[in-house]
Amino acid sequence: MALLEVRDLSVVFARRGEPPVTAVDGISFDVEPGRTVGLVGESGCGKSVTSLTIMGLLPPRGAEVSGSVRFDGTELLGLPQRELDQRRGRDLGMVFQDPLTSLNPVVPIGLQVAEVIERHRGTRRRAAMSEARGLLRRVGIPDPDRRLKEYPHQLSGGMRQRALIAMALACRPRLLIADEPTTALDVTIQAQILRLLAALVAETGTALIMITHDLGVVAGLCDEVNVLYAGRVVERAGRHELFARPRHPYTAGLLSSIPRLDVPRGQRLTPIRGSVADNIPWDAGCAFCPRCPNALDVCDQRPPEPGVDGAGRLLRCHNPVRQTSPVQTSPDERRRRHG
Repeated sequence: MALLEVRDLSVVFARRGEPPVTAVDGISFDVEPGRTVGLVGESGCGKSVTSLTIMGLLPPRGAEVSGSVRFDGTELLGLPQRELDQRRGRDLGMVFQDPLTSLNPVVPIGLQVAEVIERHRGTRRRAAMSEARGLLRRVGIPDPDRRLKEYPHQLSGGMRQRALIAMALACRPRLLIADEPTTALDVTIQAQILRLLAALVAETGTALIMITHDLGVVAGLCDEVNVLYAGRVVERAGRHELFARPRHPYTAGLLSSIPRLDVPRGQRLTPIRGSVADNIPWDAGCAFCPRCPNALDVCDQRPPEPGVDGAGRLLRCHNPVRQTSPVQTSPDERRRRHG
């Protein structure tokens, strides 16, 4: 049974005197307890807006939301603010992208973690601080007794991110959303944060939504991957199947643009041409058409309908990449094969 069910979620931002902007356009996916689901794509594809909508953190004015977000059978969209406030932190936790701006700069780390425990569990301050100390130790922050009294600017980027994770886990949420949790961290700290998240999912059975543009993060953490483009899911598959046989040209392009160790030194990468702003409306055709190496005449005339194959892979494409074996060729060979 899915813990979180997102169905036909759409978010449109409107400002007076300007045309509306569709940030999320009919996204659907499920998250089961103890599973990690990835939302992948370039900046501007709708990943963070999707997470903020699930958490009920979009601005009350200027955003039109439609669709359904059900958590354990309860519809979150339209939920009274007081009940939503009770669920956030207790049942739903979120690790934001930038810990320096997400933490209060004038409040010690210990009080910020303890506040969550006091607010949602009714624990007294002394007991909450003791539990906050244990949480900091659990997420790998050294000398937690000293760190409890320090301010965010006194911590390194990695420790600030761990403090955010400690806050998100303070009430043992059933669903955790991690929005680019390894951005701006060096690779060693990234690996530590990812191991920590994986261990927490395994130990507690928490459902995790990992939002990232880094496919290396996806490869080591996610069970299922949703590839987003222009606000829609263009491909969904299990992690191993997606990396072995990408079917959508956008997914194949993302994988081809990753530096690899098994290709000759000095060989050029294969970037995706253009930018995410180079698209057409989904109701007119395929949004990826202007950048797609596999584009056909029909691609800018009719939107592709989503289809599901026998393995459960969802694909939204008129002319998918044709592969019968796992991808083990170089980026240039793949470009010649599919271009």
